[in-house]
Amino acid sequence: MALDANTVIFILLGLIAVLIGWITWFEIRMNRLLRGKDAKTLEDSITNLLAELKELQSARTDIEKYLTNVEQRLRRSIQGVNTVRFNPFKDNGTGSNQSFATAFLDEEGNGVVVSSLYSRDRVSVYSKPIRKNSSEYELTEEEKGAISKARPERVA
Repeated sequence: MALDANTVIFILLGLIAVLIGWITWFEIRMNRLLRGKDAKTLEDSITNLLAELKELQSARTDIEKYLTNVEQRLRRSIQGVNTVRFNPFKDNGTGSNQSFATAFLDEEGNGVVVSSLYSRDRVSVYSKPIRKNSSEYELTEEEKGAISKARPERVA
């Protein structure tokens, strides 16, 4: 069976159409690959991606520094507060639980304890510095109780 010239031309035209479709499909795929910040070549696309990666790494470094700073500041902030109310005159039957001791502590147990003693004729307010959950000044039992209850739980 011999092929005549017209059949050969139709086969070749069909083959050319398939090849043009295939080339167009590859061109579309290549354009999708190179799409982005005005990239003309694959090298431009890779260069743009590397620049964006460096920007992300710089931003990450900045965020890590910021979080370290925030963490240090947070450790020094007041994280534990507790108030103990009491009656300093309960033995002689006067007064009520109007007196109090309030402790304000940071994560390391540093801060202050403020105490108020209430009596009918006056109110006295005292303040004592706290370092590592204790003070250089003598603490009352109520102040010690406020400090022990105000200790913040450490989070690892």
